[in-house]
Amino acid sequence: MIDLDDILPGQFKRIDIEIERLPSHTLIDMPVFIYKGKAAGPTLLLTAGIHGDEINGIAILRRLIAEERLQPDAGTVIAIPLVNIYGFLQGSRTLPDGKDLNRSFPGAPTGSLARRIAHVLMNEIVPHIDFGVDFHTGGKALSNFPQLRCVFKETQNVALAKAFAPPFILNSGLIEGSFRKAAAKLGKPVLVYEGGESSRIDKLSVEEGIAGVMRLMHRMGMITGDPPPPAVYPTKVLQKTSWLRARTAGIFHSLVEYGDYVKKGQRLAEITDPYGSVRILVKAPHEGYIIGLNNNPVVNAGDALIHLGYDLLLL
Repeated sequence: MIDLDDILPGQFKRIDIEIERLPSHTLIDMPVFIYKGKAAGPTLLLTAGIHGDEINGIAILRRLIAEERLQPDAGTVIAIPLVNIYGFLQGSRTLPDGKDLNRSFPGAPTGSLARRIAHVLMNEIVPHIDFGVDFHTGGKALSNFPQLRCVFKETQNVALAKAFAPPFILNSGLIEGSFRKAAAKLGKPVLVYEGGESSRIDKLSVEEGIAGVMRLMHRMGMITGDPPPPAVYPTKVLQKTSWLRARTAGIFHSLVEYGDYVKKGQRLAEITDPYGSVRILVKAPHEGYIIGLNNNPVVNAGDALIHLGYDLLLL
C-alpha cells in the first residue's frame, strides 16, 4: 500500500504501481501523482480512464498536472489519469479479455485482469482517501453534456456535487460492480463526472471538468486565494432522466443540441428512410434538458437517441 507518510508536507511525488505485463513481457505500470499540502486537510482522489477509450477525463487530469494546479495548500490530492492502460492502448472500453473494469470492483488478487486491477485500486489507493471524482464520457457516438452523478439521499454526495458545480447534477444510484459502489461501501464517496463521448476530445467537457475540480478544492479548503470563476452554465439539479429511443430504423436528424432546454411536446428529432417517403417525429414527453445525444445518423429500432433530464430540484 502507498504510504502517504513517506511524502513530506508541500511535496509532490509520482509513484508507478506495477500492474501486469503485456504478452510481450513489457511491464505495465499505473502512474499515480500525489500532491501533499503543507497543512493538514482532506484527501481527494481523481481518477480517469477506467474505460480506456474515454479520453476526456484523461485530458482533464493531464491538463491539471501539466499546468501544476493540483498542489494543495492543505490536504492531499491523488491523481490517476489512466487506470485502464490496456484499454487505452487498444482504443477499447474494456480489457483484452472483454471484461469491463467498472463492473469488476472490488476486485481480487487473482482471477481476471479486470479484477486484479480493481483490487490494486481498492487496496493501494482508496483506503487513503476521503472523497473522489471519477471521470467518464458517454459511449460510442453518444455525447453527454457535462454532468455529475451522485446519490441524492446521501447528504455528503450532494454537498460535494454542489461544490464541484457542474452544469447538471443527476440523481444516480450505485451500480453493482462499479468503482463508485465499492468505494461507497468503505464510506468513501466518489462522484462520477460524465462529459463528451468516447474516443473524442470535447473542449467544453474538458474545461468544465478542470473548473469543477478547482471549485471543489477551493470549497473543501484545500486551496486558498480567490475562488475559481463561477460555472459558465449555472448548475441545474435533475431528479429523473430517461432515454428516448427510436421507434423504427432509419436516418436520425436531431433538431436540438445537447444542453438545450425543451418543452413538453416539442419536436426534438425526426427519423426518415433514405428515400424520402417516411418521416417520424420524436417529441419530448416532459419539459427538461437534453443531457445526452446520439451523434450517429443511422439508427435501428430501440437505439438510444436523446437523454432527457427532468424534474428540476432546488437543493
